[in-house]
Amino acid sequence: MKNIYLLLFLFCCFCPSPADAQDAEQNILFNSGWKFMKGDAAGAERPAYNDQNWRAVSLPHDWSIEGPFDEKWASSTGYLPGGIAWYRKTFTLKPAAPGEKTFIYFDGVYKNSEVWINGHYLGKRPNGYVSFQYELSKYLNKTGSNTLAVKVDHTKFADSRWYPGSGIYRNVYLIVKNPVYIPTWGIAFSTPQVTTEKVSAALAVDITNSSSQPAVIVVKSSLVDKQGKVAASASEQLKLGASSRGVAQLSFAVLQPELWSVDDPSLYQLKVSLVLNGKTVDQQQQQVGLREIRYTANEGFFLNGKNMKMKGVCIHHDAGALGAAVPAGVWAWRLRKLKAAGVNAIRMSHYPHQDYLYKLCDQMGFLVMDEAFDEWEYGKNKWVAGWNKGKPTRDGYNEYFKEWAESDLKDVVLRNRNHPSIVMWSIGNEIDYPNDPYSHEVLNTGRNPQIYGRGYSAASPPASEMGPIARRLVKVVKDNDTTRPVTAALAGVVMSNLTDYPGLLDLVGYNYQEYRYAEDHKQYPDRIIYGSENGKGRKEWLAVDSNKYIFGQFLWTGFDFVGEAHGWPLRSSGAGLLDMAGFPKNDFYLRQALWTTKPMAYLMVSKSNEDDEIRFIWNSAPSWNWKEAEQLKVLGITNTEEAELFLNGKSLGRKKAGNSGTPLFWNLNYQPGELTMKGYAGGREVVSYQLTTSAEAKQITATLDRERFAGDVQEVAMIELSLKDKDGNLVYAADNPVEVKVEGPAKLLGLESGDLASHESYQSNVRKAYHGKLLAYIQTNAKAGTVKVTIIPQGMASKTITYTLK
Repeated sequence: MKNIYLLLFLFCCFCPSPADAQDAEQNILFNSGWKFMKGDAAGAERPAYNDQNWRAVSLPHDWSIEGPFDEKWASSTGYLPGGIAWYRKTFTLKPAAPGEKTFIYFDGVYKNSEVWINGHYLGKRPNGYVSFQYELSKYLNKTGSNTLAVKVDHTKFADSRWYPGSGIYRNVYLIVKNPVYIPTWGIAFSTPQVTTEKVSAALAVDITNSSSQPAVIVVKSSLVDKQGKVAASASEQLKLGASSRGVAQLSFAVLQPELWSVDDPSLYQLKVSLVLNGKTVDQQQQQVGLREIRYTANEGFFLNGKNMKMKGVCIHHDAGALGAAVPAGVWAWRLRKLKAAGVNAIRMSHYPHQDYLYKLCDQMGFLVMDEAFDEWEYGKNKWVAGWNKGKPTRDGYNEYFKEWAESDLKDVVLRNRNHPSIVMWSIGNEIDYPNDPYSHEVLNTGRNPQIYGRGYSAASPPASEMGPIARRLVKVVKDNDTTRPVTAALAGVVMSNLTDYPGLLDLVGYNYQEYRYAEDHKQYPDRIIYGSENGKGRKEWLAVDSNKYIFGQFLWTGFDFVGEAHGWPLRSSGAGLLDMAGFPKNDFYLRQALWTTKPMAYLMVSKSNEDDEIRFIWNSAPSWNWKEAEQLKVLGITNTEEAELFLNGKSLGRKKAGNSGTPLFWNLNYQPGELTMKGYAGGREVVSYQLTTSAEAKQITATLDRERFAGDVQEVAMIELSLKDKDGNLVYAADNPVEVKVEGPAKLLGLESGDLASHESYQSNVRKAYHGKLLAYIQTNAKAGTVKVTIIPQGMASKTITYTLK
């Protein structure tokens, strides 16, 4: 493999075409007006089927999160049910123009979806994470109604190592095209040269002429900067025969470009249109970013010529109470939380995520590792009775891998290849996990992390089988995008090093194997290594920060998530920097100390005498309510030069912190009052953090995530609810039930406390607080008016907040 992997690319991401583009593509969000039934229904694909008693739903919709939680289901998928369900939508369309093409596009349906239009079978897609579409044109009724029916089969509920959700849990679009059109994912944009003075760009546009006549098409493109000025433009003429396809190649130069970066994610608007006989017949508008990425084995990663570290986290697609059907606004809010921790990179573990999430990463300046698979042709362990407990199942995508993997991977790349945020493609996560499923004789010796079972398993498939599969997958990626490196996250490097697998990758990710960095860098000097999944301790980051050749790490995980539970009553994973409600946990502040420069300070307290920082963090609380004179240990975290701890105004000592989040421990006996840590830089106090002894909870406060709300689009407000004493101090131990009522043009979407063991129904408008907090999701219905939210905590006065949709 070459020592340097150089990419020069100008990236674009898909946006729906403007609705006012006359005679051009119509891209209609098709989420409303659906009916749903849990269970199988013979004949439900037929238009005449009576669905009068089915439940009305809007998409995205995840039926599994509706519960109930039950120990009879699987710990791996959050003790939530799967099953079979149907969706139906009846609609009318305006009369089609001659030759007009109509498609239905699903961003994701979990899983085994089968689709019918007016009783005609369109197809099946087993993979629940990939996007796909079907053409409806020849089966549509030219007058009258049409019925779309979708059957979803998630009968094998223990089919994933995390919570996957169930149903049409992502956006659906109806796409209407003229006979001459740009097919879905038909635009590719690249640059042979990128400098701060000039970007030389090349645009490839796939064009389909589905008509019975030859066509002479003028392809026009322009690039518009954020001031609304045209930065570059180009046009090209293409002749296509009847019922044929072709590619138009355009090129232009952007002078004095604004390059995309994590600190300044500048974007342009790319407009591409097809003109036939003087009339615009297709038009697409996309936001684009200009940037260069480069990797080397000795110096790591470069963005626009600047060497930098990826400070990443892994994420799953759910958001607690919302399951896998998470609105875009919720993820935008969550990503802002990650930015505050210093995060600049996201690993889409372990599958392609929602379409809008990539767009948000483009807009907010996150580097993205886009991942396709968690398993290949053999299944991994899916735990039922608790993580690493009892007998697992092996159900999952492996059942469909041989038939579908290459087409699924191709679609993943084509769908996302133009996002500036994406900087690598991953073809697999922990495919080489020792004995789960592959094995090798080397497992009888040496250091073997993450091993399931002990030593070599002769009954398991040989590790040598990974190489040929990886070769095929790498080829699929390279056939469809040569602008980014191909990677994978390796769990058993000691085993994989004896196969072809790592050598086929451009970048080699190491999961939890920091100890191998130095020796493998020496043994494989051309290998580009990084941490693809890592623990959250200081030593894991030091392994990156102190080695120039390691370009980054991805912590497991950004947020707590449903599933991968250790065992009932726990039904979710607590691996996150933030909990399922998006409230920062103790780990969050350690990361903030390591990854940010704005002065910060944080305190946590424990009865434990634990000296290991991470174990202490896991077993401590940001609370100053303990037993009188109880012996306690306090951990202070700061990124300032020095810190001093005070108890009720008395200094307990000043310590050197060293600007790097060095852990600062103090031992003391509890006294009620105020515990304060002050951080100093240059001898001057620059930050402080305080814990105060609280009394009984007497009031609730409610904080909206923002002040302005639109009345013409569907939005989600996040309301943070906090239980406090009469003096306004958070009561960390308070767990009062809280009822939330919503009036006006909005509805309660869900309540989330972050409690990993709560079995309360997410469909209820009452939920117990956890650590004194609760989050309410309020979704508007795209109408102007005033929303009134009444919050009723048990045992104390209610509170009402209102906000206006304009």
